[in-house]
Amino acid sequence: MRHAHRVEVVRAAEAALMARLPEGTLMQRAATGLAVTCARLLTRRRGRVYGSRVVVLAGSGDNGGDALYAGAALARRGARVTAVLLAPSRAHPGGLAALRAAHGRVVLDQEVGLADFSRADLVLDGIVGIGGRGGLRAQAQPYARAARRGVVVAVDVPSGVDADTGEVAGVALRADVTVCFGTYKPGLLIDPGASYAGAVQLVGIGLELPPAEVAAPQHADVAALLPLPGAESDKYRRGVVGVAAGSARYPGAALLAVAGALRGGAGAVRYVGTAAEEVVRRFPEALVTEGGPAGAGRVQAWVVGPGGGEGAGRALTEALAADVPVLVDADGLTELARLGPGALAGRTAPTLLTPHTGEAARLLAGAGDRGGDGDADGAGSSGARPPAADELAATRLATARRLAAAYRATVLLKGSTTVVADPGGAVRVNPTGTSWLATAGSGDVLAGLAGSLLAAGLSPLDAASVAAYLHGLAARRTAATPGAPVTALEVAAALPAAWNDVRSASPGQAS
Repeated sequence: MRHAHRVEVVRAAEAALMARLPEGTLMQRAATGLAVTCARLLTRRRGRVYGSRVVVLAGSGDNGGDALYAGAALARRGARVTAVLLAPSRAHPGGLAALRAAHGRVVLDQEVGLADFSRADLVLDGIVGIGGRGGLRAQAQPYARAARRGVVVAVDVPSGVDADTGEVAGVALRADVTVCFGTYKPGLLIDPGASYAGAVQLVGIGLELPPAEVAAPQHADVAALLPLPGAESDKYRRGVVGVAAGSARYPGAALLAVAGALRGGAGAVRYVGTAAEEVVRRFPEALVTEGGPAGAGRVQAWVVGPGGGEGAGRALTEALAADVPVLVDADGLTELARLGPGALAGRTAPTLLTPHTGEAARLLAGAGDRGGDGDADGAGSSGARPPAADELAATRLATARRLAAAYRATVLLKGSTTVVADPGGAVRVNPTGTSWLATAGSGDVLAGLAGSLLAAGLSPLDAASVAAYLHGLAARRTAATPGAPVTALEVAAALPAAWNDVRSASPGQAS
């Protein structure tokens, strides 16, 4: 896992470590790691550090100090380093002295600074650190808009990006590489901040940190969670997933959800709904019936809602009455938003919700959540407007957490960054995927896949995390050559290859 910690946690760990170390040691560790990364980038781009043009955008405080010390290290290796001081009276004195001692140049004039910025081979963004809030101040904004030819390296976090949330409230400086110290920051893993961070590289500085609230799985983490059959397994022991999906208007949703479910690790898929004939024709291994969940027979988990149309309400009610995990998607979410969190009250089995931001807005409105003015029990402020989808997309971490708390369910919030949050506060951020996944039916495949993993015995947090990871990996595989649009069925067909990719990259999992 890539573990990410909030700013206040990082600050506390830094303070504890600094109390045991000689003064300045922690900053030197960070600056050294930063300089090494920059030297490697320059060598890759130009063949050497000597003679390279480097610009340091130095704000006030320790973030600017890290950048200035790193600039001094590069100057000692022969780089032509210019520091542009955006807060001259508050520039880090030690870092500034080190740069001048290494014969670095210092610039205060913005026009000169912008000219140097546009010609630089490498720019160090040390304007605002992890404690910054809001967008760039007026004097720094021209650097975010200016043309550039070199690589921009952000120091700990791109300036203008909220390190805790990934929110961008104004103008921010887009980086090609972000070098973060001690631990990942949540804002580097979650859009929109993640899209400003570029490639993220971690430099260890010796921090002792508590368990992280936010994590991004990697291949090995997913491989360890995949449900694999044993010698004594049969289809029922592996789990049966029920899929209540599709309608006369949307029969394809049933096919796509079943396609995902068949590749999720459960031993059997039991389909109920109006598309039974189409499902069994396309997937003869599926068990089908035209009734509802109540009369379908035993399952270990239900998937309810994809393309459900007018029948989604009945299917949702019957599935929630069963004492098994239930995944609610699409039209099922619309029904749940109408009913509110009370529809889940008293359930002992877990519930997994898989909304996009539009559905999230309806769910929050159904819970009485008016952007923080209401509470999680539906007693919201009647005078405040409901949350808008575009606002929720810009605050993905907070949105997923609000939904999980309001419905006391695990939430997989779909989007440019898929965020999974459980009611206990744990959050996982999916690092795979491609923008080509914004296509009709891809969410139906994801719902079936996640439901199958639930039936195979994974917790909602694990099932959602693994499903999002494999789904995104399959889409990448499908879109990689020649980088063209993909269809939802192509993504479903690529899921076995995604499983193999994950397992083969993890020692002990490939047999």
